[in-house]
Amino acid sequence: MDCSFLSQEGKVALVTGGSRGIGKAIALAFADAGADLVLASRKLETLEKVADEIRAMGRKALCVPTHVKKIPDLENLVEKAMAEFGRIDILVNNAATNPAMGHVVDTEEGVFDHIIATNLKGYFMLSKLVGKIMRDQKSGNIVNISSAGGVSPVEGLGPYCISKAGINMLTKQMALELGPSNVRVNAIAPRIVKTDFSKALWTNDKLMEMEFKFTPLKCVATPEEMAQAALYLASSASNYMTGHILVINGGAFF
Repeated sequence: MDCSFLSQEGKVALVTGGSRGIGKAIALAFADAGADLVLASRKLETLEKVADEIRAMGRKALCVPTHVKKIPDLENLVEKAMAEFGRIDILVNNAATNPAMGHVVDTEEGVFDHIIATNLKGYFMLSKLVGKIMRDQKSGNIVNISSAGGVSPVEGLGPYCISKAGINMLTKQMALELGPSNVRVNAIAPRIVKTDFSKALWTNDKLMEMEFKFTPLKCVATPEEMAQAALYLASSASNYMTGHILVINGGAFF
């Protein structure tokens, strides 16, 4: 069987939050599959370390310091990507934040605004900018990193879950609108992934003991497993899939 359908040869992929965790794993996976990368994150020095790994694979990598809350930063990111490569074939919206845990009724307005601005509005604005380019290209793939918390509520993560639920509907709405232009939009909704972002969860033995009671695979996911899913969604292997929220949760049933 010819497995070249996973190849990203000749493609340009833009990944936000590309300096660590899931974003870094996705960037490296796409480079390994043949893509050139545009990497976005707030700190240039951490981006350049990932870029060096990508260049060592023989691929090109452009680093653009970006704060996804800031619209001018997003506009600059897209402008620089187009100036360097002339096209964007894949967008991976991955950058996210969750500065506080607690119940919705106890959440300060400023905290909620920060979470929504980063996790939802940032995805919306960058997808809008890149979506126009893909629409004109008559081709493209957008992969949004959502969360299982956007599908089912999670104790103590109310604002975060709300932001991720918004991403899921953004995914479906843009899939509807861009489908006729041969642009697919899908999302990955992981449960707990072993990254620094979620370290407070997977290092909590009591929480993990409870988690594994309802998770048949009895482990948390790795960033590399999320990268493999992103590669699938951005490849021709999933050509007839759009508007889908791919829940990856080890079989968790609550």
